[in-house]
Amino acid sequence: MSGMGEDKVERREQARARRLAREIRGFAKKHGGADAVVEHLGQRGARIVLVGKDGAWGDLVAPAYATAQAAAETAEVPVHGEFGGELAARLRTGPYEWTRMAGIQVGGRANT
Repeated sequence: MSGMGEDKVERREQARARRLAREIRGFAKKHGGADAVVEHLGQRGARIVLVGKDGAWGDLVAPAYATAQAAAETAEVPVHGEFGGELAARLRTGPYEWTRMAGIQVGGRANT
């Protein structure tokens, strides 16, 4: 009986990975390609950080690290083990990000 429940959970995670992969492919198509970094979020799952070839970036959250990894691999984007200098140098931020970052710095003005 527990085997059937495990199969259902596995099928649900595979479906989530496929949905995330579609979103990743859409982002990559819009931005001339993309690279990904999968980061642990503790019990909340994992974060997939995407950096487009044009410097645009975004992220997605998956319920589990394995689901996030499977999604990035299914989307066929390069997956990096860490957010290193190459990706950081390509990242392009705008006024929105700078406003958000300034609002959360210690002693900074509130972003409300």
